[in-house]
Amino acid sequence: MSKVKVKNYNDFCPQQLFLYGTYREDGTPNFGLFCWFSYLHAPELKDEGAGMGVMACIGGEKLTKDLIRKNGVFSANLVTEELLPLADYYGIVGGREHEDKMRFSPTVEKGIVLNVPTIAESPLSMELQVFQEIHLESGSDVFLCKIMGETMREDLTDKDVPFIDRFKSVNQVLSGGEMRYVSMDGRDLGAWGEPMKSLKS
Repeated sequence: MSKVKVKNYNDFCPQQLFLYGTYREDGTPNFGLFCWFSYLHAPELKDEGAGMGVMACIGGEKLTKDLIRKNGVFSANLVTEELLPLADYYGIVGGREHEDKMRFSPTVEKGIVLNVPTIAESPLSMELQVFQEIHLESGSDVFLCKIMGETMREDLTDKDVPFIDRFKSVNQVLSGGEMRYVSMDGRDLGAWGEPMKSLKS
């Protein structure tokens, strides 16, 4: 089948969703939904075990970015289908505009290394320390981070279970094209703003 020229877009290159966790000044947790996230190697990481870090791009000015800049640390918690209604809510409702945003909350745990909130329901949580911020353009910034701590659901570490079976059991969510959420096996999980409707007021 032939290909046609299109405007640059990433509809068929979806990315995993993460809830970034930070603490406000009063010690209450704050979470925001993001997907521009990937891994990196950098000289700053040469003494950090495997030497792997992450890069997190955040567009727009928002409370989560304010807190990451202020604290220099945050958590990244993998979003699953179970967490999607809450994640969708955090992606739609801004913390600057809604003081009661955290009225819907996951089970919050303290980081094992850093002073960051992590999510018990997430199968994978990373504790990240920013070592460089890159300003790309107005409102668009990339945070380069060291992975200082990581926790994973215990059954996912069982090497006696084939990797693909452990992978499928995570039920992670992707940010797909046309403002929709997609499962790893290609099921439509709804448009942005729809899953949050299942949360009880």
